[in-house]
Amino acid sequence: MKHPLVCITLRGETAEQMCRDAQSAKDLGADLVEVRIDKLWLREERVPIENEKDGNSVDGNEFSVTQNFLGFEEVDIKTDLEAISASTDIPVIFTCRPTGHGGFFPGDESQRAGVLKEAISLNPQWIDLEVDIDPGIREEIKSTIGQQTKIIASIHSTEKTPTPSEIVQDVIDNQELGDVVKACYITKNRTDGLRIFEAAWELKDSDCDSTVMGLGPGGDWSRIHAPLLGQFMVYSTTESGWHLAQQGRINASDLKTAWGLLEYA
Repeated sequence: MKHPLVCITLRGETAEQMCRDAQSAKDLGADLVEVRIDKLWLREERVPIENEKDGNSVDGNEFSVTQNFLGFEEVDIKTDLEAISASTDIPVIFTCRPTGHGGFFPGDESQRAGVLKEAISLNPQWIDLEVDIDPGIREEIKSTIGQQTKIIASIHSTEKTPTPSEIVQDVIDNQELGDVVKACYITKNRTDGLRIFEAAWELKDSDCDSTVMGLGPGGDWSRIHAPLLGQFMVYSTTESGWHLAQQGRINASDLKTAWGLLEYA
């Protein structure tokens, strides 16, 4: 059974942190890494949650998280992207997710197009372009893409998980926009996770390269069973912890262990 490509999304909010995680991703056997460019503008502050009665920490692993954002001009995007790109010999996906898709980019679409074109100038193997980008901006970005760079046409829904047939239709309707279609949906329970699994099962015999997943309970099912479902790639992380399952994510080492136990060889 053919294994999908394992893509590890790099952790961190600075170029230095992402460069370090790129090495960790390589050590875990990643086939490619995703650079979330929009996170270069994010700064998270984690404060331990304290017991209201005695001032002691409730749990050393429990934090309240405050998200702060840099101004657009505060990031030297050219220098940062060059540093990240040079830090690894693994193929790279450059992604710059807008806030409407759960991302952190603080600028407008014209500025985001400029950032994506800066990333494309480094000749990555992949660039992620959302399917609902303004057609004019999409063509402007595509005009700068060389033959060595492929497009991931991504769908991100922050609303309820559609029916399996609707998910399948989402993927089929957008397959002309990229070399691979990525579809990610928020899941609220395992029933939602099962809908995504069923859609991936229906897509496995199609001529469309795709990766379908959820963020939330049950969202990791299509990742764990990706070889069975014929998925093109699986997104994973170097992060570890029980919280990943509730988020629908999975550690890359755990993912490969699961494939071995399930005899997806």
